[in-house]
Amino acid sequence: MKLIRFGEEGGEAPGVLMDNGVRLDVSSGVRDYDETFFAGDGLSRLRHWLNENASSAARVSQSARLGSPVCRPSKIVCIGLNFRDHATESNLEIPKEPVIFFKATTSLVGPNDDLIIPKSARKVDWEVELAVVIGKRASYIERERAVEYVAGYVLHNDYSEREFQLERGGQWVKGKSADTFAPLGPFLATSDEMPDTHHLGMWLKVNGIFKQRSSTSEMIFDVPTLISYVSQFMTLLPGDVISTGTPAGVALGMKPPQYLKAGDVVELGIDHLGQSRQTVVAWQPTNIEAVDFNRTA
Repeated sequence: MKLIRFGEEGGEAPGVLMDNGVRLDVSSGVRDYDETFFAGDGLSRLRHWLNENASSAARVSQSARLGSPVCRPSKIVCIGLNFRDHATESNLEIPKEPVIFFKATTSLVGPNDDLIIPKSARKVDWEVELAVVIGKRASYIERERAVEYVAGYVLHNDYSEREFQLERGGQWVKGKSADTFAPLGPFLATSDEMPDTHHLGMWLKVNGIFKQRSSTSEMIFDVPTLISYVSQFMTLLPGDVISTGTPAGVALGMKPPQYLKAGDVVELGIDHLGQSRQTVVAWQPTNIEAVDFNRTA
């Protein structure tokens, strides 16, 4: 199955993308694609629901906005420097163990939503990545059993602000967590649709020009290894996302670097996981009323 979520930001409903391209609204059978859904054998229940109701389910317009195909997870775990050529272009050593960092879950957006350059940012970068969605609670699992814990796979653009990440001290999370920095989708492909994650072509363009062209076969640590490794340090909950790293071709590795600016268009894709497209826009102040923390209730 291919799971989608559609509708206005903050009000997305669950759907399914059929093989013929038709989008079905499954909200009468499923509340949302969240931790409760995956933990409660939701994929099996959804398959049964589709067998009984697909022909009568409401169709979703092709023009409807797509949100992230998973509701906000408990965590987004990212793997750094997992492609040899990317480590080399970053002038960093090939890691002996996976490099783990986090993205704030508030960075999650739909696959075609705008990419907003953060306030005071100067070095916004792109990274096409294969992301894994966990299907059941995982702790201290063996590599040989890792795929049993996968709900599916999804396209991810792991946006970064390199000055925040590398020049401001502390952990990488500062450069990874701005709003709109984690577009996921267009859909989540369940694991039965992706029997082999070791040879997936992946690409990214900026303004129509290829910047990244590679394959998951170039990973240092493969998907089962990463799932097992991360589970040694934290419990992975259903719906959690692990993003598995990016190949060479990021702006940071260019000489000189060519970071994103307002008006740029980023397009990316991975075999069997579709494509996404983000337009880069400048940050603008919002009209949020200032909070007076000294005011008494």
